[in-house]
Amino acid sequence: MSDDLKNKTLNALLWSATERIGLQGIQFVVSIILARLLLPEEFGLIAMLAVFLAIADSFISSGFGHALIQKQGATHIDECSIFYFNVLVSFIVAVFLSLAAPWIANFYNQPQLILMIYALSLNLIISAFGLVQITLLSKRLNFRLQQKVSIISAMASGIIGVIMALKGFGVWSLVLMQLGNTVFRTSLLWIFSTWRPSWIFSFDALRSMFAFGSRIFLVGLLNAFFVNIYSLVIAKLFSPMALGFYIRAESLQTLPVTTITGVINQVMFPVFSSIQHDKPSLKRALSKTLNMMELFVFPMMVGLATVAKPLVLVLLTEKWVPIVPYLQLFCVIGVLYPIQLVNLSALNAQGRSDLFLRVQVIQYILIIISVLVTYRWGIIALIYGKIVCSFLACYLCSYYTQKILGYSIIEQIKELTPILTLSGLMGVCVYALQYSSITDQTALLVVQILAGIVLYSGMCRLLQISSFMEILQLIKIRGKRIAQK
Repeated sequence: MSDDLKNKTLNALLWSATERIGLQGIQFVVSIILARLLLPEEFGLIAMLAVFLAIADSFISSGFGHALIQKQGATHIDECSIFYFNVLVSFIVAVFLSLAAPWIANFYNQPQLILMIYALSLNLIISAFGLVQITLLSKRLNFRLQQKVSIISAMASGIIGVIMALKGFGVWSLVLMQLGNTVFRTSLLWIFSTWRPSWIFSFDALRSMFAFGSRIFLVGLLNAFFVNIYSLVIAKLFSPMALGFYIRAESLQTLPVTTITGVINQVMFPVFSSIQHDKPSLKRALSKTLNMMELFVFPMMVGLATVAKPLVLVLLTEKWVPIVPYLQLFCVIGVLYPIQLVNLSALNAQGRSDLFLRVQVIQYILIIISVLVTYRWGIIALIYGKIVCSFLACYLCSYYTQKILGYSIIEQIKELTPILTLSGLMGVCVYALQYSSITDQTALLVVQILAGIVLYSGMCRLLQISSFMEILQLIKIRGKRIAQK
């Protein structure tokens, strides 16, 4: 990796981190407030629609966003063609989803879903007008503008959601918060972004990106269904309240994981694509990316599983206590997620969306088997099945990385062992604090979190963990630049 690309990547990482942490921080605060104001079943109702909205969104993007990032020398004609394609498909998908609203409501036996679907169908159309702008900003590693747009949108829509919840609008607080976020986000992208579509369109341009994009689309479509299949099964077989508990536990686990992996992967996929023909450099970049992700994810998941009960009691109140065992099990999945993500990103960067699709299809078959085997024993059994699938997915995702780049799962695990060991030691020490004389749950939670941070960072510094030292060096360099200004 050249020095220029390295500096550009590090700068992009800083802006992406600022955006993600700021955005997720706002969303976290809003979600906690709403969880205290609303009932679990109201979160369950909105979650019932997740699979249908995710499938609809997959049709709209159709994989062309990834294709535009991956394609070297993409032209304005390519960009405009994708823009008009996205908008046209969004109208078609929204109409079909609205027509299917009565059927969906009848499937769940929840009539109130019909109006919710109509509102969220409009959301799909609005978001389509900003997809190309987001793609181009990511390709150019311009995360500063994305930071501004995302944070303003999250704050404005969050305020709308909280006010509506206080006024007693129930589940509609969540619906209109989503709609408001999309309206603000798309409007701000058009205000701040310099890109504008011209009145040009080319089927040849779409066709040139179809081979890569179509496979990404198919993966996205399948992923939209299978990621949400657990919610679909729980909503159908159990109740909105049960689904609300499941979704809340999953969201608490995914928040720190998606924050960290999203920051790094958002920057690194364009970087991987730019060095796709230099396999030694790509392998080194892959290794650094994985180590950097797990440097944060390992201790976060171990710590979250350790403090799950006091965290739920303090932040969400007693009514959410049933999610504690769910949350602890989800943390195992969170630890494994970066391994899957980095290996799949490497395949995409190589333009091997055919292998990407093959790996994903195998994973989906495993998920179907898991759900069919475990659903009869309840939600805990479903989560255990999901954990088994995650372990198998790690091996599958790394299989082709080994063949193409010579970077095996064994090598990856060896590199990550020091970080995992330190995280485990930290977790044991933090867990032991619950047997101290501290009885107040809030005080215990604060002490456990602070102790975990100090202990883990201290051990990383003492043992000179390479990814940790690189982060420290990056912070020092950034601090000096700010001081000089």
